[in-house]
Amino acid sequence: MAARLRMGLVDCGLLCTLLCSFLMAAETDSGWTYIKETPEQHAAKMQWWNTARFGMFVHWGVYSVTGGEFRGQMPTNSAEWMMNKARISIADYKVENVDKFNPTDFDASAFVGLAKEAGMKYLVITAKHHDGFAMFGSKCSPYNVVDATPFKRDIMKELAEACHDQGIRFGFYYSQCQDWHHPGGIGNNWDKTLKHVSFDEYVRDKAAPEIKQLLTEYGPISIFWWDTPRDMSKEAFDSLHSGTDLQPGIITNDRLGKEYPGDYKTFERNIPRQAPVGQDWEVCMPISGSWGYKKSDTNFKSTETLIRNLVDIASKGGNYLLNVSPTGQGILLPQATERLKAMGQWMKINSESIYGTTASPFGKLAWGRCTKKEFARGTTLYLHVFDWPKDGKLLLPGLRNKVEQAYLIADWQALKIQSQDSGVVVSLPEKAPDDIVSVVVVKVSGVLDIESTGPAPQKDGSLVLSADMANVHNNEGSRDIRLQQNDGISHLGYWTDEEAWVEWSFKIDKPGAYEVLAELAIEADKTGFRLVLPGQQKSMELTSTGGYGNYVTKSLCKLNFDKAGEYTLQIRPEPDHWQPMNLRQVELKLQE
Repeated sequence: MAARLRMGLVDCGLLCTLLCSFLMAAETDSGWTYIKETPEQHAAKMQWWNTARFGMFVHWGVYSVTGGEFRGQMPTNSAEWMMNKARISIADYKVENVDKFNPTDFDASAFVGLAKEAGMKYLVITAKHHDGFAMFGSKCSPYNVVDATPFKRDIMKELAEACHDQGIRFGFYYSQCQDWHHPGGIGNNWDKTLKHVSFDEYVRDKAAPEIKQLLTEYGPISIFWWDTPRDMSKEAFDSLHSGTDLQPGIITNDRLGKEYPGDYKTFERNIPRQAPVGQDWEVCMPISGSWGYKKSDTNFKSTETLIRNLVDIASKGGNYLLNVSPTGQGILLPQATERLKAMGQWMKINSESIYGTTASPFGKLAWGRCTKKEFARGTTLYLHVFDWPKDGKLLLPGLRNKVEQAYLIADWQALKIQSQDSGVVVSLPEKAPDDIVSVVVVKVSGVLDIESTGPAPQKDGSLVLSADMANVHNNEGSRDIRLQQNDGISHLGYWTDEEAWVEWSFKIDKPGAYEVLAELAIEADKTGFRLVLPGQQKSMELTSTGGYGNYVTKSLCKLNFDKAGEYTLQIRPEPDHWQPMNLRQVELKLQE
């Protein structure tokens, strides 16, 4: 089995690339050194992931025994945080949760089969969450599912084998910094029986050995999913990161630490309004309210929301990592199962419009979303219609290409098209084939020719970046920054978290120096933040404008754009100097 697992999902055509990626680290006199892969190596490594578009996240641990409840009380936050939020001692957590964990209804093959039926292409599961409990047979700590529970089975090994047997890529989540059980782990400041040791000791004795075990004893691992980065020594960072070199071609997310951006960016719970430029990315989101099983949580997203989320994310070039939470018996609640099966039914008909697609070439579409596949002689556009037009006319704004063919994906019904000044109009039948999302296929010849509908430079080259164009990066799933309206004008408000930040993606047509102007409102005496452009960073401090409703346009600084092209601009709070502000827009004004 081991030999079969080791080679089961490796594409021979990518073998050389995978071997190259295996050599991304080297031993030097000063220790392990990260060697950055080439763009070509990165693209080859990410090819399967960018084709997949849809994966399953699984939060499962001993906390599921009580469904997040402790002695009749239901702590706030998701269930996997119950030990922290209820300040449960290690001894009590063992008695109430660890000693009772016995999910005898768990069937790894059936569980993976449901993910496959839903149309998911990969699965990532919590090997160890913040409570420090290993859901596998850890060799360096007896605090694990095999040695410490009545179940006495290695859940990770069973899932790894089931995934490999069914052609699903497999990955591990591992909380590398927080560990509320080990005396050197971060996070437990309530259990006074815990005799603390250094964090480096925790990394040396537990985290690093467990990561090595996960990456050597469970067959091919496609993804390693870090979580909740904290400050630590370079030696600790390196000892954790270097473990991933044990799996050629493995993909990692961006939550190990500041100097380790990983292979893709993670958005938690919220879908960005615009995709980050030049980055692979995914949205992780629970199917209900809690990540781990919480018996009081009945807030399941509707099938319509889940399918439209998948479409929205794919239309921006991202992946959807949808989380489910098994119970203490090892099964999913009927609400989750029903929704996954419904997504699978939609995917049976429409998966062509999701797998292997890239982001929409259009700006915001009034009727829905678009994905595309580009070929040597043309492009296939997949139009995902959320709101079926009452007049039967579907406009593709700004499209100038010749349309070769248009039809409904559900039944191959041919559709008439007409080119006009505003773009291409597709004539639809009276009734939508699908009440949630119907897909129209439009095939065009030649290189895509679409008039831009994004942030457009004015005649003088200046550019306005409005609040509703911003990507909001809230911290670990919070909703501290919100898009709101005042006097009919959108603004970014409730910016209370100094770790939250915003970003715009845009195109510069005319290189040169630009004055940065911001229309904003500040209530506190002063606030500090940074403007971040690739290769440039400006720190500034602004004083009160007289209140959150008193908007003023202020000149912030000058930024230089050496050449035309695509850019990102970020506004990041200055730690310890930040006070909330409302922000309507940023203008880049070209200087003479």
